[in-house]
Amino acid sequence: MSETNTPAPEAAEGHRYTAAMAADIEARWQDVWDAQGTYEAPNPTGDLAGTDSIQAAAVVARPKKFIMDMFPYPSGAGLHVGHPLGYIATDVFARHQRMTGHNVLHTLGFDAFGLPAEQYAVQTGTHPRVSTEANIENMKVQLRRLGLGHDKRRSFATIDPDYYKWTQWIFLQIYNSWYDTDARKARPIAELVADFESGSREVPGGRAWAELTAGERADVLNEYRLAYSSDAPVNWCPGLGTVLANEEVTSDGRSERGNFPVFKAKLSQWNMRITAYADRLLDDLDALDWPEAIKLQQRNWIGRSEGARVDFPLGDEAITVFTTRPDTLFGATYMVLAPEHPLVEKFIPAAWPEGTHEVWTGGHATPADAVTAYRKQAASKSDVERQAEAKDKTGVFTGEYAVNPVSGEKVPVFIADYVLMGYGTGAIMAVPAHDGRDFEFARAFELPMRCVVQPNDGRGTDPAEWDDAFVSSEAKLVNSAGEGISLDGLGVVEAKAAITDWLAGRRIGEGTVNFRLRDWLFSRQRYWGEPFPIVYDEDGVAHPLPESMLPLELPEVEDYSPRTFEPDDATSKPETPLSRKADWVEVELDLGRGEGVKRYRRETNTMPNWAGSCWYELRYLDPNNSEALVDPAIEQYWMGPREGQPHGGVDLYVGGAEHAVLHLLYARFWSKVLFDLGHVSSVEPFHKLYNQGMIQAYVYRDERGFPVSATEVEERDGKFYFEGEPVKRELGKMGKSLKNAVTPDEICEEYGADTLRLYEMAMGPLDVSRPWDTRAVVGQYRLLQRLWRNIVDEETGQVTVVDGEPGEDTLRALHKAIDGAGSDMAGLRFNTAIAKITELNNTLTKAGRPLERPVAEALVRLVAPLAPHIAEELWHRLGHSDTVVHQDFPVADPAYVVDESVTCVVQVKGKVKARLEVPPTISDAELEQLAVSDEGVVAALGGAEIRKVIVRAPKLVNIVV
Repeated sequence: MSETNTPAPEAAEGHRYTAAMAADIEARWQDVWDAQGTYEAPNPTGDLAGTDSIQAAAVVARPKKFIMDMFPYPSGAGLHVGHPLGYIATDVFARHQRMTGHNVLHTLGFDAFGLPAEQYAVQTGTHPRVSTEANIENMKVQLRRLGLGHDKRRSFATIDPDYYKWTQWIFLQIYNSWYDTDARKARPIAELVADFESGSREVPGGRAWAELTAGERADVLNEYRLAYSSDAPVNWCPGLGTVLANEEVTSDGRSERGNFPVFKAKLSQWNMRITAYADRLLDDLDALDWPEAIKLQQRNWIGRSEGARVDFPLGDEAITVFTTRPDTLFGATYMVLAPEHPLVEKFIPAAWPEGTHEVWTGGHATPADAVTAYRKQAASKSDVERQAEAKDKTGVFTGEYAVNPVSGEKVPVFIADYVLMGYGTGAIMAVPAHDGRDFEFARAFELPMRCVVQPNDGRGTDPAEWDDAFVSSEAKLVNSAGEGISLDGLGVVEAKAAITDWLAGRRIGEGTVNFRLRDWLFSRQRYWGEPFPIVYDEDGVAHPLPESMLPLELPEVEDYSPRTFEPDDATSKPETPLSRKADWVEVELDLGRGEGVKRYRRETNTMPNWAGSCWYELRYLDPNNSEALVDPAIEQYWMGPREGQPHGGVDLYVGGAEHAVLHLLYARFWSKVLFDLGHVSSVEPFHKLYNQGMIQAYVYRDERGFPVSATEVEERDGKFYFEGEPVKRELGKMGKSLKNAVTPDEICEEYGADTLRLYEMAMGPLDVSRPWDTRAVVGQYRLLQRLWRNIVDEETGQVTVVDGEPGEDTLRALHKAIDGAGSDMAGLRFNTAIAKITELNNTLTKAGRPLERPVAEALVRLVAPLAPHIAEELWHRLGHSDTVVHQDFPVADPAYVVDESVTCVVQVKGKVKARLEVPPTISDAELEQLAVSDEGVVAALGGAEIRKVIVRAPKLVNIVV
C-alpha cells in the first residue's frame, strides 16, 4: 500500500485528546485517505482494475466482500444521528473484513428521483434537480465527516442521465420479454413472434399471425410482455395527483406518503408482470440468509394457495371462480362478483326477475340503477377497507342467475365490495354455511345456506340454527352427491381430489394455483422520475426507442407539479406535467426499422421512484461502463454464485425492515429477468440481509400535545418542564418535526466523529431499536482519551511505549479481547466488541506502566475498524508509514485465550461447600476425585453416603447424598 506520511500538528491543551484534537486528526486523515484512494477496491478487469497491476491482482485474488447499505434519499433537512446507524455499522464490518484479508467493495450512491424532491420543488419554486443536487452535496459532507471508508469512484445518483440510461435500457429488456411457463424463464419477445409466425404456437383467437394488423399484433403481444400497458383498476390518489402501487397504500386505505385517501379508478397504466415470477420468488427465499420475519412477509404478500378453477354457466358466458375448497361446491348457493368485474356490464337485465327479494335490490327500480349506484359507492373504498371483517355486508343483486355446475341449481349473482378484482378471478362461489364472510352476507340478504361439511363441534346440520359458519378441514363431506359424482363420507383432501378430477374430465374446471401477489403498477403521473423510452404512433400502438436514443432525458419544464385535486374527489383523473410540454411530447423520429421518419407521441407518465433502486448494486460494480449494463466478468467476480451463496448476490445488505414488500421484492424480480436474459450471473440481488434497528429519541409534548424543543426541557424530581410548564415525555422517532433531532455535526463538534461512531455501535445490539441519550456519549469519549493516554504522553506528545515482551497477564487479557472482539465484529455484534475492547483498555490503564510495543500496536489495530481516525493517528505515531486500514487484524493466540485456571463450584445438597481452582482442561473423573476429597466437602458430608455425583467440568460439581 502507498505510504501515508503526514505531519501531526500540535494540538490545543497540550497533547490531550480533546474535541479540537479529534477534529484536526479526523479532517487530516480523511484528506489523506481521499488523496491516496485508500478505500478503492480493484475490479478484476476494466477501468477500475487499478494502476498497479501486480498489487491489484494480489488484492483481486483475495476473497471478495461486497457490502451495501440501502440507498439513502438526500433530504433537505440533512442527517440526524439516527440516519448513520447502518452506515457506521457497515463501515465497521467492511474495515474488519478488509483487515482479515478480503477485497472489500463498499460505496454509497443516492436515490434521488421521487416525490419528496418534487413536492419540495412545488413548494419553493426551486427545480427538483437543483434542490436534490444541493442536498446530495450536503449529505456527502456529513457522511465524509464520519470517516466512512467508501470507494468514491463508484458513487452516483439515480438522476444522472448516464445512470438512468441503463434503467431505461432494463425497462426495454423487460418490455421486449415474455415469460415461458414451460421453460420457467423469460425469453425475448422476438422468439414468441417467431413461434406465432411459424405456426408452432397458436395465436390467441385462432387467426394466422400474418392476417393480423399491426394494432392487433400489438394487442396480442401486450398480453405476454413482462412490461405491459393495461386498462385496469388502479389506486388513484387525487391528493397526490398520481396512482400508487398496492404496496404504497397503507392498511387504512391511504397513501403511504402524505396520508391522502386512495380510491379505485380504471386507467391505462404501465405494469410489470411480476406475478409470472411468483413461484420463483417464493422458492428462492429458502437459500437466502435473510431474517425469517422478512421472508414471512414476502411469502404472505405473494400468498400462494392451491385450489381449483370452476366455470359457472351464465347464458352464453361462464363466470370463472377460483376456490381453495372445491370440495364444498354442492354448498354454493349464490355467487359474488367484484363491482369492477368486466362481465357485470354484459348480462344485466332490463328489469328485476319476478319474485326478486326486496332486500336484494338496494331500493333501486332496475338492476342497472342498482349496479351503477353500488359501483360508485365501492370505488370510494380502498382494498383494505373492502376486506375488513365488518359484520355489515353490502352488495346488490345483478338480476341474473348462474348455474351450479355440480348440482344444476340456479344461483343468484351479486356484486359486493368484499370481493376484489385483484385476487383470483374477481368472482367467488359463496358457500355461506362454511365461510364466515359468506355467512354474514347470506344472513343480511336472506340467502339460502346448505351444510355440506358435517359439523363435529356439537351443532346440528341446519345452518338456519347456527350463530356462525362451520369452518373445518378435518370433517367429512355430506349432502354432496350429484350426477356422476359423490363426495359423501370423504375427508376434505380426498374430496378435493375427486371433485377436481370430475371438473377436469368435463372441461368445466381444473386444479390450479393462485397468488395474492398482483402485477406491479409501474406508472406515475409525476415529473421527477425516469421518462419511459416508449412512443406511440398515430394508431396508438406503442414502440420502444432504439438503444441508440438512450438516455431519453427528462426535459426542463416550467411547471413540474401534477394536477392535484381535492383529496376526496374520487371522480378526478390524472394530468401529468410532461403532457403539458407539447414540443417534447409530439416528435418526429426514425426508429431505425426501415420506415423512415414518422410522427410519434411520447409516453408522459414517468417511472416510480423504485425503478432506480431495482438494480443499483450492479452499477456500483462497473459505474463508468457506457457500452454495457455491467461487464460480465466484473459481475461474476463480485456477485456470481459460489459456495454457500447458490443464487449469488451482495454479501451483506443492511437497511430498514420497512422495504420488505417494496424495494426488496421489486429488486428480486428485476434480477431474475436479467438473469433469464443472460445479462447477469446472479439470480438474486442480495444474499445476506440485515435489518438494523432505529435510534429513537424522547419527544416532549405540552398540554396541547404539540412537541417542544427537547434541548430546552428541564428534569426536576423525575418530572419534565419546558419554560416552567409541565410536559409529557414519550419515546418515539427522531425528527425535525418532533423537535428532538440531534445532528451528527453537533456530536462531532463536541466529541469527534470517532466518539459518535463508538457510541452508536455501543448503544445495544444492531438489530434492536434504542433511545438516544446525548449525556451518555461522553462514556465513549473517555474510552478514546484513555486509549490515547496509554500510548501518548499528554505533556510532551511523545509515544510512551517501550520495547520488551509483555507479561503473561497482559498477553492473556490482550488475546482474549482480540478473540472476542474479532468474532463479534464478524458477527455484527459491535456493542459487545466495544465492551471487550473497553475492558482490555481499562486493564492496561490500571496496570500503571508503559505498554510494550506489541501490545500497543495490537490495541490500535483492534480498535481501527471502530474508531479509524484515532487508530490511524496512533499507528503513525508508533512509527509506521503505511495506513492502518490495510494492516492485518490481530490474531489471538489460543494458548492465551484459554484461562490458566477456572473456579469450580462444589455443591452438597444444593449449597456451595467449596470452590476449587482447576485447569480448564480437567476431565470429569479428575474433577470428581478432587471435589469428594476436599476437606470442606468431606466435613459437609459428615459421613453420609453419596448417592450421585453430577460433574459439569470444569465449573460445577453437585453431590447428592
